[in-house]
Amino acid sequence: MPTRSGTAPGPAPSRPLDVLGVPGEINLDYAASAPCARAAADAVAELLPWYASVHRGAGALSRRCTLAYERARQTVGDFFGARADDHLIFTRNTTDALNLLARAVPAGTTVVTFAGEHHANLLPWPRGSVRLPVPTDPAGAVRALAAALTELRRDSNAALPVLVAVTGASNVTGERWPVAELARVAHRHGARIVLDAAQLAPHTPVDLLALDVDYLAVSGHKLYAPFGAGVLVGRADWLDAAPPYLAGGGATSHVGPATHDVTWATGPARHEGGTPNLLGAVALAAVCAALAGADRAALAASEQALLTRLRNGIAALRHVVELRTFGPDTPRVGIVSFVVAGRDSAEVAARLAADHRIGVRDGLFCAHPLARRLLTEAAGRTGRRDLPPTALRASIGLGSTSAQVDRLLAALATLG
Repeated sequence: MPTRSGTAPGPAPSRPLDVLGVPGEINLDYAASAPCARAAADAVAELLPWYASVHRGAGALSRRCTLAYERARQTVGDFFGARADDHLIFTRNTTDALNLLARAVPAGTTVVTFAGEHHANLLPWPRGSVRLPVPTDPAGAVRALAAALTELRRDSNAALPVLVAVTGASNVTGERWPVAELARVAHRHGARIVLDAAQLAPHTPVDLLALDVDYLAVSGHKLYAPFGAGVLVGRADWLDAAPPYLAGGGATSHVGPATHDVTWATGPARHEGGTPNLLGAVALAAVCAALAGADRAALAASEQALLTRLRNGIAALRHVVELRTFGPDTPRVGIVSFVVAGRDSAEVAARLAADHRIGVRDGLFCAHPLARRLLTEAAGRTGRRDLPPTALRASIGLGSTSAQVDRLLAALATLG
């Protein structure tokens, strides 16, 4: 329709937090890898002509790239509330960040986790780690940690370090964990705490200082910046005392002629050996800046309305059962896992993709102990004996719509 000036309107301008996608394809698999935000794509496109080495290059391109990389570090650190003396180390993803921290913990450290963690927060930790059972509610998690740390301090050398490792939101159920309360318990017992914020950060502000956590790990590809970057941010002393995560160029301040005549750098460079992922860092920083300038409360409210629509729709389907760890009213982010009674989950996912162009996840979601437990719990809760051994997961975020949720619900209804 022509405008008053007689010219047809052009396309609506893109916004930094618009997400890219393929017309006609419904992506409900954000918890695995979120789509690319326009802010990330634009930042990468702008920098690509200047792409060159980072650090120590004298040319104009290298100087610009070095500045962009270090500015990205500052932007991401500010976004997550990093303290002035924290280190922010760029990694590949959350798994990489937690493995880095696992290499950096002092000898003799006991790591305490819950059995409901993603494999990234279960598998890297040293022998002798304590794995607590999955609690039935958030308050139970706090009580269990307090009891475990009390016993641990009583039965072991009080001088040995303890690290608590916990997720902010489950990648299976989306349920939020009581991070601030767990941090208070950890610190009361002289322990440190690391937060796996991979699933929490895309949905709500995460601030190290406000939560009082010692370390935080996050993935860019969950946070609308799918260019292979993540971060570990937190207290410097363990990181500066540990051997480099990657021994090589950039991690040293001096290399002499003898085999072991090496002085390692301190600060983030110590663990960022080799050529860094400049584009990943810049993309992640661009999304952080866009989110920092957005109305996060409004974004969260919109997501919660969609999540309620999805969960209510699933509850109305008698042949579909939602998985949950805590009670049905526990706060959660935009993730729902479920099973279709009498149907293999992989077959359902394939049908949704082929017949309806809907992408969801199937399997045990790299959280096998938790997912299997929840499948058993769902069978007991419903009395059904026809639930499959794996599950489906739908996850939403920026760009998700009520029409997409309704398409999924309609497709699931046809499977009854």
